[in-house]
Amino acid sequence: MAEVKKTAPAGGRPPSGERSGGWTRFVTARPRLTLLVALVLTALAVLAGGGVADRMGSGGWEDPAAESTYATEALGRQFPGSQPNLLLLVDAGAAGTDAPAVAAEARRLAERLDAEPGVDGVGSYWSTGSPALRSEDGRKAVIAARIAGEEKEAAAVLDRIAPEYRGTHGPVDVSLGGGLAVRHEMQTVIQEDLLRAELIALPLTLVLLVMVFGSAVAALLPLGVGIVAILGTNAVLRGLTEFTDVSVFAQNLTTALGLGLAIDYALFVVRRYREELAAGADTYTAVRTTLRTAGRTVLFSALTVAVSLAAMLLFPQYFLRSFAYAGIAVVLLAAAAALTLLPAALVLLGDRINALDLRRLLRRGRAPGQDGAGAGWARAAALVMRRAPVFAVLTTAGLVLLGLPFLGVKLGTADDRQLPVTASSRVVQDELRHGFPGDPGGTLTVLAEGEATPAQYAAYRERIGALDGVVRVDGPVTAPGGHAYFTVVPEGETVGADAQRAVTELRAAPAPFETSVTGQAAVLVDSKDALAERLPWAAAVIVLVTLLLVFLLTGSVLIPVQAVVLNALSLTAMFGAVVWVFQDGHLAGLLGFTPTGDIETTLPVLMFCVAFGLSMDYGVFLLSRIKEEYDRTGDHEHSVRFGLRHTGGLITAAAVILAVVMVAIGTSRVTNTKMLGLGIALAVLMDAMVVRSLLVPSVMKLTGRLTWWAPGPLRRFHDRFGISESDAPAPAPEPGVREPSEETPEERREMSPLHP
Repeated sequence: MAEVKKTAPAGGRPPSGERSGGWTRFVTARPRLTLLVALVLTALAVLAGGGVADRMGSGGWEDPAAESTYATEALGRQFPGSQPNLLLLVDAGAAGTDAPAVAAEARRLAERLDAEPGVDGVGSYWSTGSPALRSEDGRKAVIAARIAGEEKEAAAVLDRIAPEYRGTHGPVDVSLGGGLAVRHEMQTVIQEDLLRAELIALPLTLVLLVMVFGSAVAALLPLGVGIVAILGTNAVLRGLTEFTDVSVFAQNLTTALGLGLAIDYALFVVRRYREELAAGADTYTAVRTTLRTAGRTVLFSALTVAVSLAAMLLFPQYFLRSFAYAGIAVVLLAAAAALTLLPAALVLLGDRINALDLRRLLRRGRAPGQDGAGAGWARAAALVMRRAPVFAVLTTAGLVLLGLPFLGVKLGTADDRQLPVTASSRVVQDELRHGFPGDPGGTLTVLAEGEATPAQYAAYRERIGALDGVVRVDGPVTAPGGHAYFTVVPEGETVGADAQRAVTELRAAPAPFETSVTGQAAVLVDSKDALAERLPWAAAVIVLVTLLLVFLLTGSVLIPVQAVVLNALSLTAMFGAVVWVFQDGHLAGLLGFTPTGDIETTLPVLMFCVAFGLSMDYGVFLLSRIKEEYDRTGDHEHSVRFGLRHTGGLITAAAVILAVVMVAIGTSRVTNTKMLGLGIALAVLMDAMVVRSLLVPSVMKLTGRLTWWAPGPLRRFHDRFGISESDAPAPAPEPGVREPSEETPEERREMSPLHP
C-alpha cells in the first residue's frame, strides 16, 4: 500500500499524532496572533525610539577616569577661559581687525556672548591683545568662550545661540568653530548620512534578495526581520540614553548589523525551509525541522556575535561601550525575530513562500529551494582538499601579506578633519590651523592644585621649560584656593611622538603641589593606556567564549581553535587596508576624505570586535552543516564538501548583502564612519570568499579525522550539554564502509579525478 503523506494546510495545526518541541509549538500554534503582537510591539518601538539621535553624544573617546579628563573638568570649573569649546572667527576683510568699527562690533559681540546663560570665560583678541588670537594677515581674529555643562546641555545652548551669532554683523562676518561646534556638526552630518545610507541599502538589499531567492515573497521576509531589529534597537538605545551616554556613531552599527545579521539569519532559516519543502515535507514538518536545525545554528551564531560585541563593555570610553549596547541589542533582536516572527510567517505562507518567482525562466526545471550552484561548490571544495597544502600555505601567506601595512599603524585622536572640507566648523578650524600663528589645539595644560608661593611657581616653570621637547611655557595663571595652570607648547605635531613624550615627562616632573596634565596629546596617551590595559581581557573573553560555544556546537577540541585562528586571519586584509588607505592617504581623493597620518585610537578595537563576530557568524553557518552531515555519515571529507555545497552560496550571498549595507554606511562624509563601513565590508567579503572557501576546507583536509577528536571527559560533557543541528550523533562508520551521501553518481564521477 502506498504511504499516505500527512500534510498541514498553510496556517493550520500540525498533523495529529506528530510531536514537536515546545518552542516550535509556541511560535507556530497561533501564527496570526504572533505576527499581530510583533506588529504592535514594532509600532511601540517606533514611538519609543523616536528622536533617539537627538539624545546621543558625538564624543566618548576619552577615559572618564583618566588624569587628562580630571584636569579638563577641573580647569573648566576653575578657569573657564583656559578650556574654550566655542570659537567665533571674526572676519574683518580688507579693513583689518584693528579698524575702529571692527573693534567696536567685536567687543559688542563678546559682551553679548558673555551675558548668555550657560556661557563662561569669554575672551578675545580685542580684550587681550594676544597675537595668537589674530591671523597672520591681520584680517581675522577670534572670540573664545566656554559653554558649560554636560555634552547634551552644552549642545542645547549652542543650538540656541548659534543662529544669533553666525553670519554678518555690521562690518564683520562671523563663523563658529571650536570643539563643541565640531562635535555638534559631526552629529548632524552622521544623521543625514545614515538616512542616505538606509535609502541606498534597502532597495539594493531587496534586489539582491530577489536574486538569491527568486521569489519576491521570500525576499521580503529577511528585509522585514531586519527592519524589526533596527526599530527595536533604536527603542533600546533611547531607553539607555536615560541612564548613560550613548554615541551617535552607534546608530550606524544598528543599521548595518540590523540589516546584515537579520538578513543572514533569515536567509539561513528560509533557505532551509525551502529545502525541506523541496524534499517533500509538509509545511509544519518543514518549519519544525528548520527550527531544530537552522534555528539552533542561528541561536549559536547570535551568541558568538553578541559575545564579540559585549567585549567592548570592558573599555571605559563610552564610544566603544555604545557599540556594545547597540550591537548586543540588534543581534539578539534579529535572532529573536528570525526564530519567532519568521516561523510564524512561514506557517501562514506554506508553499506560497515560492510565489512571484522571478527566476523561473532561469531555473530550468529545478525545484524551488535547490541550489543549482551547489555541485560547483562541492567540486571546488574537492579541488581545494586535493591540493590542501598548497591552498593553505598560499592563502595564509596572501592574507598575512595584505595585513603587513598594519605594522606601521599610528594611533591618534579624531578632530575636525573627520568632517568634509565644506563643513562650516571644519572651515573655521582649517583657518585657525593654517592662518594663525602656532597650533591652537596643540598646547598642553598643567593644572597645579595646592598652596604655593610665587617663587615655587617660578621654579616649577623653569623646571618644566627645560624638559626636552618643550618649546615654551606660559603662566602661571592663578585663582584663589591654591589653583593655577601653566600652558606648555611642545615640539612637533599636536599628538605626535614629541608631544606624547612631553606628556610623560611633565607628569614625572617633581613639583611642590599636585599636578595633572591635559591637552590632545595627554588625552591620547591616557586613551592608549586604557585600551592597552583592558585589551588583553577583552581578547581573552572573546577567545574563551568562542572556544566554548564552538565546542558545544561541534564536540571537537581542534575545530574551535581553527575557528579562532582562521577568523583572525580573515581580518588581516581589513587592518592592512585601513592603514594603507586611511592613515597613509592612498585613495583619499577617490574616497573623499582628508588623511591625518594616524588612525583614531578606538577604531581598531571596534573593527576587530565587529568583524570577528561577523566572521564567526559565517563560520558557525558552515561548521554546523558540516557537523550535521558528519554526524549522519561519519565521512569527514564528504561532510566538508556537503557543508560547502549547502552553505557556500548562502554565505557568499549573505556576505555580499552585508557588504552592500556596509558600503552604504561607508559613503558617509565622516572619515571614521567611512573607515568602519568600508573596512568591515572588506573583512566580510574576504572571510566568505577566501577563508570559508579556501582555508577552511584545506585546513580540515590536513587535520583529517583528528578534526573531530576530543578527550573522553570533554566528549561526555558535549554529549550532555552540546547542541548541534542533528538530533543525535550517528555511530562511527565501520572500517571500509562509506555511508551514502547526497551526491548523485554523475557528481561522484565529476569529482572522482580530484578526490582519490
